[in-house]
Amino acid sequence: MGKSLPKMRWPVLRQIRDKDLLGLGKSAFSERTENLMARTTRADRTVKSICPYCGVGCGQVVYVKDEKIIDIEGDPDSPISRGRLCPKGAATFQLVTGTHRIKNVLYRRPFGSEWETIPLKKAMEMVAERVKKTREETWETESSQGHRLRRTLGIAHLGGATLDNEENYLLKKLYTSLGIVQVENQARI
Repeated sequence: MGKSLPKMRWPVLRQIRDKDLLGLGKSAFSERTENLMARTTRADRTVKSICPYCGVGCGQVVYVKDEKIIDIEGDPDSPISRGRLCPKGAATFQLVTGTHRIKNVLYRRPFGSEWETIPLKKAMEMVAERVKKTREETWETESSQGHRLRRTLGIAHLGGATLDNEENYLLKKLYTSLGIVQVENQARI
């Protein structure tokens, strides 16, 4: 037979002793629960953010330790969501840290016939470098008639029909800030 617990460690005896008949006070605590603490207390810093899923703009608090996200919760200071998140927003932590997250991409070199796997970070850097280079090489400050342009015709965007209004809005803002004027969406074609 297993080792028995000392009698005062039994919750019902503690409830009687402490006059906590509903078991809502310390009498319901175990040694383990007394030592529990929220994982957010270990954070080095917090960062305010916005949920990426829809256009509502619920506020989030991102808890960071050693430059890694350890938790994401609703922001109680947000006038929109007041600390609440829908199930998708509450799962944002898994979006960022989940084991299913893709960390590599397939890349085929120009005129190549085979795909190679490269890290996502390298692919993002390649895209950023190409956008910057193309923008610099094709930037138009003014037209031949002297009209101010501040644009590039070297980059265009054709959005997919699966993008929602909020994603299209953000993409349009990004492209406009880069001076890209050729922006279209498959849904309109």
